[in-house]
Order: sequence, then C-alpha cells, then structure tokens
Amino acid sequence: MARKTAAVAERPDSPEQVPGLPPGPEPFAGRSAELAALRGRAAAPVADGCRVLLVTGRPGSGRSALARHFARTSLGGRRLLAAHLAAPDGTAHPPGAVARRLLAQLGLTSRALPAPDAGEDPACAELRAALRGRDTLLLLDDVPDAEHLAPLLPEEPRCTVLAVTAGPLTALAPRFPVDPVILRGLDETAAVDLLTGLVGGTRIGCDPVGAAELAEACAGRPAPLRLLAGWLRAHPKAAVPQAVRALREAALRPDGDGEDEPLVAALTLRYRALPVAQARLLRMLTLAPDGRVDLRSASALAGCPAPEAAAGLRALGEAELLDEQGPGPDGTPRYRVPARFSAELTAQRTRLDRPGEQQLARARLLERLVRLVESARALLDRTVEAPEPLPGPLRLRTAAHAGHWLVAEREWLLDAVERAVGAGDLDGSAGRLVGALLRTLPLAGPDGLPAGGAYRLHRAVLALAERQGAPRRAAAALVNLAELRVAAGQWEAAAEQYRAALGHTRDPLDEAAAARSLEGVGECRRALGDPVRAADAYGRALALRQGLDDAAGQARLLSRIAEAHLAQHRRQEAAREYRAALALLRRVGDERGIAAVGRALEQLG
Repeated sequence: MARKTAAVAERPDSPEQVPGLPPGPEPFAGRSAELAALRGRAAAPVADGCRVLLVTGRPGSGRSALARHFARTSLGGRRLLAAHLAAPDGTAHPPGAVARRLLAQLGLTSRALPAPDAGEDPACAELRAALRGRDTLLLLDDVPDAEHLAPLLPEEPRCTVLAVTAGPLTALAPRFPVDPVILRGLDETAAVDLLTGLVGGTRIGCDPVGAAELAEACAGRPAPLRLLAGWLRAHPKAAVPQAVRALREAALRPDGDGEDEPLVAALTLRYRALPVAQARLLRMLTLAPDGRVDLRSASALAGCPAPEAAAGLRALGEAELLDEQGPGPDGTPRYRVPARFSAELTAQRTRLDRPGEQQLARARLLERLVRLVESARALLDRTVEAPEPLPGPLRLRTAAHAGHWLVAEREWLLDAVERAVGAGDLDGSAGRLVGALLRTLPLAGPDGLPAGGAYRLHRAVLALAERQGAPRRAAAALVNLAELRVAAGQWEAAAEQYRAALGHTRDPLDEAAAARSLEGVGECRRALGDPVRAADAYGRALALRQGLDDAAGQARLLSRIAEAHLAQHRRQEAAREYRAALALLRRVGDERGIAAVGRALEQLG
C-alpha cells in the first residue's frame, strides 16, 4: 500500500497551479477513463463553432475536480477563462453577468447595457467577438441549463468550452453536439487509493476490507470519501470500520425516516465535530453573495474579530468544507461555499439561527461594505473625510490598493446590492451601499463604473425609492436610467423610462423633474425621426420652464422646437422660435448660444 501512496502523490501528470483557476483537491485519484474520454473529445475536429465538452454527475461525484484537473493537465499554451454560472444555492447568474466576468479576465470591460427587452444581453455578443481568433479554454462550472450556456458559446473552432453540470444539456444540439462524460462512483481500487493518499498507507493498508467497506458506504463518490478521510485524520486512534459505523449513524434522520444519501451523511458527521464558533461561521457564510467570502466579509457575517475569522476560514478550508478560490487583488485568501453542501448548510442555518440573527449578520455585512467603499473613496479623493478606520487586517492601505479592490470586487459588490434590495428588509443599509458605490466607483478610473454597472445601481435606487414612497428619488433614478439608454442609442427604451419618470412627478408636482422628463421624451422622438411628437413634448416642457422662470432652459427648448419645425419644412415657424430663443439668450448673456442661434437664423435667410 505504501507504493500506492507514492503513485497517488507523485502522478506523472501532476497538475501545476494555473493563473485564474482555483486549486483543486489533492491528491487526485482514478478517473483515467474519463480523462481519456475528455482528451479524445478535445482532439476531435469540429465542423463549425466551438468545441463543447460536458462533464455531468451527481453532487459530490467530483465533476468540478475532474474538470479542473483536465484543465490543468491539458491547457498547453491556451488562455484559460473560468466562471460559475450559478450561485451555490442554485440561483442562475444571467448570461450577461457571466460574460462581463469573462471579459474582465481578458482585461476588457463591457460598455454595453442590459437588453431593453427580454433579448440577449449585448455583453454576450461582446464576449463571443472577443474570443474570435483566440485559442482559449473556457471552464464553466455549475451550469444550470442550456439556455444559460448557449449565449456564451463562440463561433470559434480554436475555443474549447468545458461545461460542468448535473444534466445532459441536450438542448445545445444540433448547433453544439455534445457527448457528455458521465461520472459515477470511483471503482474500489481508485477509492482505496484516494483514502490511502489522504489518511496514510499504513492505516488503510492494515484493514483493506474496512477500506473497501468505507468506499462502498460512500458509493465511491470522492466528496464523501474525502470528508470521511478528514474524520479519520481527526480521530487518529479510530479504526476504519468505526468511520463506516459513524457514517451510517449520521445517515439516520432524527425523525426515523430512514437513511439519507452518503454526501449529506458525511457532511453531517464532519459538521457535528466542528467547534461551535466554526460551525456558526460556516452557516453564516451561506448568506454571502454568490457564496464567496474573504476575511473582510466573513468577520462581518460572523460578528467576530478578524484573527478569529481568519483562523476559522483556514480550518474550514483545510477540512474541505469550503472551496479555496484564487486570492483577492491584495493577496487576501478567498473561499466559496461548495454548491454540494449549500442546501444542507442552509437548512442547518434555518434550524439553528433565529431570523433576527440572520438579518443582523446580513446588516453587518452591508455596513462593512459601506465602510470599505467609503474608505476607498477617502483614499482616492483626499478632499473627502475618511470614515472611522477598520481593524488593521481589514483596511485598504493606499489609493492604488483601493482602486484595484474596487475594480476587482465590483461585480461582487453589485451582487450584494441586488441581493439586499431584493430581500427588502434592510433598505437603509442597502441604500447607503448604493450611494457609496455611485460616489466611489467612478473614482477608480475608466473601468470603475461602466455603463452596465451604473444601470444596475440606478435600478436599485429606483426599487428602493418606489418601495419607500419617494417619488422624487424614483423620478431621478428613471431619468438616470433613461440617459444611460440614450448614451447607448436605445431611444425607444429611453423614451419609455422618461415617460415613467414623468409619472412620478405629478403627486406631488415636481415641475423641474417633469420638464426634464418631457425634454428627454422629445429628444428620443427627435432621434427616432418623429418631429411632430418631439415638438409636442418640447412644448409641454417649455410651459413648465416658463413657470420656473428658467430662461436658459426656455431658450434651449425653443431651439429644439425650431429644429422640429424645420424637419417638417415649416421655415417661418422655425424662424419665430429661433428669434424667441435669441431674445432669452441675450437676456442671460449666453454668448455661445447667441452665436449658435444666430447662425441658424442666417441659414434660414
């Protein structure tokens, strides 16, 4: 058995660390037939489009570990991009959000807004265009269905997509024919090899029958096997058959309904042995956006000092109850709640933690993020007063550190905002975080707040304002959303949002906001080639500007009405409006405006 230990630990194709790919569990045992099948499919020519490889299996079957191992050992000189298509709780990420994350890994920032209707997010087309001509390997984990995967697949034969999912994704055919590699349990030899590499050759070799029985009790699935190996390491005097008995006892439900499947039983066994503080930390981590945590977010969720959170994260990672992720931009270790454990850990949290405790944990996280973002703002803009400093290990140290952190964590911060707004019970904290991000992200440079991110934040402002009965804020948010649509050339969608903003200005009457909304409607109608409706909207806005005694605004609208008359070949009416605008501009002393209107009148003769 000692020779088997060496064989597992010193594999000739032992994978190296690949930038952008989280470390996989070691040692990696078995799956030679599955790896050969993947390599064979990867070498097969494709007639059109990209090559799609599919790994399927039940939770705990080691499908993610196999995909990562294949990626490391088969990457060659290709560029690797990796992303999860769903959160650990199974909530699917929109394809556009995934596309933006993959573009960021290429060093690109999507400037596209979400589609104004239910159509495809333009960021998906940007990703497909960016992959054209590139030799890349896309590792896409937790794929919920074909509908979320298909928009990301490029028409590029040199691109290979390795998708990890629970189902066969037959809806991809015939455009992308797939022949899934289906994972079942490891055979007895591979399962015992895995236990040997994790526990030790002497201990496993002394009881080969017990080791085979443990492999059978775990259905040969790597995840429960690894958890039971951890249990054996934590109980150095226990024999292998004791692990089998402990697993079977853990599999018995408290209500006596019978046995559960081995993954849940193994998790239950390991969870019960955790110290109280670590068990609570693990439960609270399921509240994190996308299940991803670091020292800053974990200490907030648990409400504990940073050193205690760091030690807890490290211990849970070593116990394989958390998946290690790539480090943050400042080297901070990051972890993710495994999807295979999420449902059971969430159920434990629901049973053991009162709703008020869970809400308090989420509130602590939001307020921690507000302080981090505000501290980043103070570092990037020295005229801003810095908030109360965070404990040393949690601080952002320099302006460069703050800028890198904001850009790297932007999508995660936006997810945190949307989750908080969707929950609807912490609107105060959510609103503070939205405001902090709107003030701070633009300071991080041109990639700090792209149009898509700004759209998501203003949409959050709108949701909060409508829920709180704040029509002025709702109207301002809708105008901001409309202006983002205007910048993207989406005129119909912009006009719809300007009209919605107008609806929020009536009770109570907000003449300035109503005038701005009507002027926006007019701009959209003008761009769409409808001068009649444009002139009508401008005229209604003009009446409001007159009531506000806004001479500059009146002059601008008169010029727009004149342009609408010209588009209808009504030159005399246009000249009349231009002359009225000229008189107002002379009154306010706008020399540039006077010159522009004067030129327009000269052209009219």
